[in-house]
Parts: sequence; C-alpha cells; structure tokens
Amino acid sequence: MQKHSFSGSLEDCVEQLRQQAVIAYPTEAVFGLGCDPDSESAVMALLALKQRPVEKGLILIAADYAQLERYISDRELTVEQRERMFAHWPGPVTFVVPATPQTPRWLTGRFDSLAIRVSDHPDVQALCRAFGKPLVSTSANLSGEEPCRTVEAVRAQFGEAFPVLVGNTGGRQNPSEIRDVLTGNLIRQG
Repeated sequence: MQKHSFSGSLEDCVEQLRQQAVIAYPTEAVFGLGCDPDSESAVMALLALKQRPVEKGLILIAADYAQLERYISDRELTVEQRERMFAHWPGPVTFVVPATPQTPRWLTGRFDSLAIRVSDHPDVQALCRAFGKPLVSTSANLSGEEPCRTVEAVRAQFGEAFPVLVGNTGGRQNPSEIRDVLTGNLIRQG
C-alpha cells in the first residue's frame, strides 16, 4: 500500500484514533499531539515521538467534564474545588486532580493525580465528541523544536502523511495554565 497525504478531516482523524494512532490537532495556543488515553500502545507511541518519559504524566483534554469522570476521583473534590474548575471551563486552564486507582500509570506517570482540561476550542470539542472520550494532549513538537502553531508546521516536523486535523489554533500565545484543584496553587503560568 502506498503512503499518501492525509486528508485532515474530522472523520479521518477519528478513524486514526480508533486504530491506536497518534494525531495532531489544533488547541487554544498550539497544535497538540493526541491519542486514545485507554490504549497503552498509542500512549507509548506518543511518548516515544515526543521523547518524553512516562513518569512525567500527561494531560487529558475533553469536550465536557463527563468525559473525564472515569479517570478522576470526583468524590474527593469539595463543592468549592469543583466550582473552581467549572468557573474556568470550558477554557484554557488545566487542573491537576486526584486520579482513580484504575487510571493507567501511562497517564498519571509517577503521580496519584491527573491533569485534565475541558477545552473551548471548537475542533477539540468536535474531535472528543466524535471519538466519544477525551484525548491525551501534549504539544505537537519534536524534542528541542518549537511547538507547532500551523498545519504546515506539523507536516514540516512530522511528515506530510502524519494525521493532522486541519484547522487553526485559538490564537493564544501561551500554553494552558495549570493549577492544582485541591490547593488552587498555580503550577504553570498560562
């Protein structure tokens, strides 16, 4: 079978995700690399592509909170902590929350928590809804390279045939802010 240029449609990207592939897609600030969070082989392929150690843990990005609930210990959150998250969502703020004991270590790394975000980016919303669950999300760039902000930049770094959802980023300059939901402390400035 001959390699050909990837179409970049939502349907093709969802099909790639179902086949355990890593894809690129636009987010609020940069293109993200994503895959099925329940597929160890897909996550390991993403980590290998990024040259990122599994111990660091990953972010899950979703269309709504319900998509994230099976990965997190919602019952450990107070009403105030939940309200703190919901006041920022959907939007470009990532929260670190307690993970369930069943959440795979390939997502949490060395932590008992998981970073999660409900995105307001229309392409992320459409992708997660069509796939039916959240995606792993990390910036689309090879080790040592700048994060990709355009489809052309993704193709330049990862190749013409790399599956990328054609679209535009949300125009933010900085990656998502990261906060600890339990303490409210800022982990990464957005």
